Amino acid sequence: MDNAIALSNGQLANASPGDTMQDLFLVFTIDTKDYAIEIRYVIEIIEITPITNVPFLPDCVKGIINLRGTIIPIMDVRLRFGLPEQAYTDKTCIIVVNQGNMSLGLIVDAVQEVTTINSEQRLAPPSINSGETNYIQGVCNSAESIRLLLDCEKLMEIPGKDRG
Repeated sequence: MDNAIALSNGQLANASPGDTMQDLFLVFTIDTKDYAIEIRYVIEIIEITPITNVPFLPDCVKGIINLRGTIIPIMDVRLRFGLPEQAYTDKTCIIVVNQGNMSLGLIVDAVQEVTTINSEQRLAPPSINSGETNYIQGVCNSAESIRLLLDCEKLMEIPGKDRG
């Protein structure tokens, strides 16, 4: 699997061990809010594609796709965050992430950019006693907006609720 990520300037960054990719984040939008995940988890970004429904999955898991011979489960991040479902647009896309042996497609409203968020820009997440926010690893207050930094590994944990 190729670990090269195309950055906004057209150059490729190779995500091999020891690289300084730890401060690079992919920023995307859900509803009107900006979120970011560490680029080291991102394999690729693809257009929204037909998704095969699989019975008895949690509501936020829309089904599976076949991506060049690999079956990838697809999670709608809007639904994972408890937001209402929304029709997909031409900006809707799937961010394919990988952690360990698991790949997952994350449906997001739009991808914004790859940006550097260094440790000085990161603030601890607010102390909220909720299991639903345990995938927030930090906050970045940029000039444009507040960005929630997501813990990709925890976000990839599929909730146990079955479809009715």
